[in-house]
Amino acid sequence: MRSRFSGTSPTTTRTGAQQASCGTDVFHVNALCSALLSLVAPPRCAACGQRFDGGGAFCEGCAVSVQYAADRGAVFEYGGPVADAIRRFKYDGRSELATPLGQCLADAASPFDGLVDLVVPVPLHWTRRRSRGFDQAALLAGPVVRRLGVDSGFRVLRRVRATPRQSGLGRHARLRNVAGAFSAGPLPTAPRILLIDDVSTTGATLQAARRALAAAGAGEVKSLVLAVRVLG
Repeated sequence: MRSRFSGTSPTTTRTGAQQASCGTDVFHVNALCSALLSLVAPPRCAACGQRFDGGGAFCEGCAVSVQYAADRGAVFEYGGPVADAIRRFKYDGRSELATPLGQCLADAASPFDGLVDLVVPVPLHWTRRRSRGFDQAALLAGPVVRRLGVDSGFRVLRRVRATPRQSGLGRHARLRNVAGAFSAGPLPTAPRILLIDDVSTTGATLQAARRALAAAGAGEVKSLVLAVRVLG
């Protein structure tokens, strides 16, 4: 798929078509690998790793403990099996979990069908992406792109400043931490964007990303995350 929204920066030498191809290839390669894995081994629960029959991300034992989010902008509440699955995905190098977890996001994205032009993952800084080996939001966005049939904005938004982890920070500290951390665009035709991320707590990261996209010429910017932390 050749994207019309390939957002370049003044410091890059890639063409827009090359950038769009790179982002789309990431999605397609991950989907192909997951499909091949499913042919040689039955699916395993994203949370506990137990093999199980049937679709979905979680086995029957874990699924009963999954809490769905009340917020339209999130699929699950963060905790229990959902938190276990996300930790395994991000910190144990289990990139194959992007397929079942991304499918949960894709199912939740159905109400956005026809309302967005571009799916944009919230990116990691390149140093963290290199140490982790992948960008979790980019992999999660793949099934959403395919479900909605829109362009993938894998390189539209860039994290231009490495930031400390948000965990343990309050809302105001989180806002300061990610202020100015993102850059985007310029974007043609004021596209309607759906931002994708794995976890949101106070919304500070999504807010900073929205500001960068708006400054680059985006029209409406909506967001969808896999899980939201519910603060007591």
